[in-house]
Amino acid sequence: MYLKAFYNIKPLIPRRLQLALRRFRARLMLRKHADVWPIDRESSIPPKDWKGWPGGKKFALVLTHDTEKAGGVEKCLALMEIEKKYGFRSSFNFVPHDYHVSPGLLVRLKEEGFEVGVHGLNHNGNMFRSRAIFDRQSVEINNFLKEWGAVGFRAPSMYHNLDWIRDLDIEYDLSTFDTDPFEPQPDGVKTIFPFLVIGNGSRPGYVELPYTLPQDFLLYIIFREKNIDIWKKKLDWIVHRGGMALLNVHPDYIDFNGVETDIEEYPVNHYEEFLAYVRSTYDGAFWNALPRDVARYFRSVSGNHAQACGGK
Repeated sequence: MYLKAFYNIKPLIPRRLQLALRRFRARLMLRKHADVWPIDRESSIPPKDWKGWPGGKKFALVLTHDTEKAGGVEKCLALMEIEKKYGFRSSFNFVPHDYHVSPGLLVRLKEEGFEVGVHGLNHNGNMFRSRAIFDRQSVEINNFLKEWGAVGFRAPSMYHNLDWIRDLDIEYDLSTFDTDPFEPQPDGVKTIFPFLVIGNGSRPGYVELPYTLPQDFLLYIIFREKNIDIWKKKLDWIVHRGGMALLNVHPDYIDFNGVETDIEEYPVNHYEEFLAYVRSTYDGAFWNALPRDVARYFRSVSGNHAQACGGK
């Protein structure tokens, strides 16, 4: 009830007060949900007849980025260069009605081996609050998917209805998580593996890829963590269970200049340290794949035993 009311009046609340309220609530919730966050031990069960990752790799590493505002768009190439420095590739998701997404940026990302996806039409609001709203937006989202040559989607604020998402022309969705009680729609899917959302009628279905590492906004803007210890702890746990380490990092919140003048920025060193940790600790043990590649691989090996998940 509190969460629904907060998000209804959120646009009317000054940003500093929004963050203060969210920080206060998150600290209270942290004690309540310590048994399932950042690790929900029940989420480690692999899919039935799981064949493992390509090439015998121990785990999959999937890096994704949601670009929420125009300022984040301006940081995408700098973030791309950091990932290239460590030999990683990732996907960038954009909100087409909230800012201009230049064709040149999309082409550059793709030429460098990165992927692009659609992150809703507008970042504010819940596109799943009614079927009529979703149906209207899905038509435009499908148009942008086609225009951008994209096959993936993530809803703003991680709202989701997996049944309705089947109406999008996608191969995968990124709108869920294994465990994150701090999200506005906090129902985790309780798995650190991909799963198949079965098709409906003429719709082919898609692969759901939940994020399994805590989002940067939660760690560094809400909890104001000063290190990457939580990322490392969760990553190590996923590795030892052969799961998918999927991270969502927002260009918007990263300070590339060492100034941190904005109340919603954290040092780029945190993310770079994480990439260096993965490379130095698990080099040769992980499959760094784009979301589309994970989805296609999972569909190819899931056969008739794919886990199906519907509803919200």
